[in-house]
Amino acid sequence: MELVELYHRRWQAETTYFSIKATMLDGRVLRSRSIDGLDQEVYALLTVYQALIRAGDDALTGRPEVPMERISFTVLLAAATDTVTAGHGIFPGTLVDLVGTIGHAALGNLLPAHRRQRVKARTRKNPTSKYGPNAGQHPQKAQNYTVRTTIAFFDHGLNSRSQR
Repeated sequence: MELVELYHRRWQAETTYFSIKATMLDGRVLRSRSIDGLDQEVYALLTVYQALIRAGDDALTGRPEVPMERISFTVLLAAATDTVTAGHGIFPGTLVDLVGTIGHAALGNLLPAHRRQRVKARTRKNPTSKYGPNAGQHPQKAQNYTVRTTIAFFDHGLNSRSQR
């Protein structure tokens, strides 16, 4: 049972790193050229990720029937980016909404309750790759294949090769 819990925790970490790499960094690499700078960038990304997840979780506080899996990380990130860029709610004296702009955006764009199963993993073309994308070349539905194999057993083994 402990192994199952560790496996689940590992995939939570993998999902976090994937969200940071694919969504927050959008394919860019870290800019720092020193270990201290890299540490600072990674901790900043993890802090922003945690803040966004907390904002999504806080938005669901009043709606216990909605699972956290329906909150879109992409929507959380876009709402946070728009809020910071536009400078909403930074002046003193403005009313503070506990759900906030980010939470309202997340609740307004919930993911479907039942998502279809993936036929194949998502792919994204590397912008520096010289090979073209393979979009549309895969079947849209799962297909069944039959493989037939013949296994031959030799009574006396294989003859040894002649030495040259």
